[in-house]
Amino acid sequence: MSSEKITRRQQILEALAHMLEASPGARITTAALAREVGFSEAALYRHFPSKSKMFEGLIEFIEEAIFSRVALILREEPSALNRCQKILHLLLAFCERNPGITRLLTGDALTGETERLHGRILQLFDRLETQIRQILREAELREYLRPVLPLGGAANLLLASAEGRIVQYVRSGFKRKPTEYWEEQWPVLTSGFFREAVVPVR
Repeated sequence: MSSEKITRRQQILEALAHMLEASPGARITTAALAREVGFSEAALYRHFPSKSKMFEGLIEFIEEAIFSRVALILREEPSALNRCQKILHLLLAFCERNPGITRLLTGDALTGETERLHGRILQLFDRLETQIRQILREAELREYLRPVLPLGGAANLLLASAEGRIVQYVRSGFKRKPTEYWEEQWPVLTSGFFREAVVPVR
């Protein structure tokens, strides 16, 4: 792929993200996107066969940005609770820096779009929840700690707390920052979250 083609594709995705931020609740048309980018609809379709593929391009950007950093957190942070905190803070900070793209995560921008796009977002959050559940499972082996809730419920509680803040952010028109109060709320949310696991006698 030529560098010019990559640049044009990037330009289209950045314009789409900007429009999602600038017009909360509005449906984005390819005609409006073409005007924003400054070339014809036909030129848009030379880079993306459909608007659905443009949204997929943004979702792929979200996945790469989040999960590449999750991998870094897992390598550098040994504590299960700190891993969970850093992963969820990463998600919230990413949303705060990318308000338009956050509308994809809440489904707000996907009304009327293909079921496949909704499935991609569902898969992204499922993947995050699975990762948190795995961290909590490993806590018993690594730190002799076990959540007081069943693993699935414990992982869901943590992720749902972050998801709620993301929904508030979009609903407020990007005024209510998702990271606001998070540092103060995290210790309260996780107080009594773990109990000591029984260490097997060898």
